[in-house]
Amino acid sequence: MKKLSYLLVLMAMVAVSCTDKNATDKVDAAIKEIKSQYAPDSRTKTFEVSLENGVLKGVTTEQEAITALEQKAAELGLKDSVVLLPHPSLGEKTYGITQQSVINIRMKPGYSQESGTQTLMGMPMRILESRDGWIRVVTPEGYIAWVTSGSVAAVDEAGFDAWKKADKWIVKSYYTILRANPYDNADVVSDAVMGCTVAKTGKSEGKYHQVQLPSGKMAYILKEDVQDFNEWLASRNLTAENVIKTAKQFVGFPYMWGGTSIKGMDCSGFVKTAYFMNGIILQRDASQQAYTGESVDVTNGIDNLIPGDLIFFGTPATAEKKERISHVGLYMGEGKFIHCATSVRINSLIKGEPDFYNGYAAGVIRAVRVIGNQDTGKDIVSIAKHPWYK
Repeated sequence: MKKLSYLLVLMAMVAVSCTDKNATDKVDAAIKEIKSQYAPDSRTKTFEVSLENGVLKGVTTEQEAITALEQKAAELGLKDSVVLLPHPSLGEKTYGITQQSVINIRMKPGYSQESGTQTLMGMPMRILESRDGWIRVVTPEGYIAWVTSGSVAAVDEAGFDAWKKADKWIVKSYYTILRANPYDNADVVSDAVMGCTVAKTGKSEGKYHQVQLPSGKMAYILKEDVQDFNEWLASRNLTAENVIKTAKQFVGFPYMWGGTSIKGMDCSGFVKTAYFMNGIILQRDASQQAYTGESVDVTNGIDNLIPGDLIFFGTPATAEKKERISHVGLYMGEGKFIHCATSVRINSLIKGEPDFYNGYAAGVIRAVRVIGNQDTGKDIVSIAKHPWYK
């Protein structure tokens, strides 16, 4: 009898365990399905949900995902406490302004985590949540990742609008120093690089303008290193010649994974910077840029390309595997292109040329046309029409 009782108890425990596993599997499958439907790319949409003690917990940026989770939780008899971002704990301060010359934005909170992108001083962003000294942000192109909270000036909507409307200078030189007083040996307040913006105060002294940083600090910047932001924006003339001219200013600059500034660039950050300085905001990664703009047929070679097109390298799709984009460059014409691989350099697409680029055996597998396709709903936006800037 004792043996029989023991076996019955054991069988009951196994049955409960199997039931629990089946229930967990159903929940996991539901979470995976909802993520796939509403937030398939974590670079642009957040969906982090798990089951904890019978409760669905986590965060998401997608209201439709919240609705789907609520329905699924009701079906499975679970509680749902998933939070829609921006997180309510932020209060009104769900906007941010980059307050350092260049900040590194990481894919997860932590200095050891992979670099995702960069933003420049004065660049706007949205704030989604805060965790242990790190904040999850959205960049102007919609890229979602993490940055240290001290790198961003958190503001409410009124503060954000005030920054947009403020008269500003944009840094046009490669690099400059902001000083505490208007003379060359004054104490350093910050550095700034090409593309950074600072607010005007209306005061100037000698060869310096007084400016206000997004942090609220006052400083002085050399007049020769800046241009009125509105004048600069109005002067942007998006032509292949101008984009290539800008790109060539970075020849020899070093490669850095996640970089989008003169302090270091990766391949997609390089073309993004070349276009940004011509008034255009591109998507962040090569695998995103490849599906924007107007597709250019490169099935039979490069004859359809024109200067200014983006060209992509990688692994073509097969019956077993999806296409993989791993590199991007800017086409210059006559078989030449400029790109960042180890450093920014110019290479040829024509075999036999001394500077032929053989880094990717499959050659150019995709190309897109940016010029002429801005502000047409193809994920290419001009700064002048981006709601965070104007």
